[in-house]
Amino acid sequence: MSVADVGEVEGGDGIEVVTTAVEAAAAVQYYSVAPGVQLNVRSGPGTNYSLVRTLAEGAKVPIYCQTPGQTITGPYGTSKIWDNIADGQYVSDAYVRTGSDGYVASRCS
Repeated sequence: MSVADVGEVEGGDGIEVVTTAVEAAAAVQYYSVAPGVQLNVRSGPGTNYSLVRTLAEGAKVPIYCQTPGQTITGPYGTSKIWDNIADGQYVSDAYVRTGSDGYVASRCS
């Protein structure tokens, strides 16, 4: 699917814009993992959750939502915020350069 797949559909009283998955994906911002770090990805917001995979040095991650969890100290400070980077995959925000000490995405539900 490409941006060209976005179209308009005539509705009852006017025109309704059809949103595509491409537009939704474009709204997600990617952030850099701290330099020199191979970051562990967990199945939940804490080191007590199972290891899903490890990100390579220089990785960039999308943040779909954020949730409070275990407090972690990393290159970007101490934080209890965990970033959801894929379905069932979380990384500590203390290792992700968001430019903020707070939430930069909506809270996970």
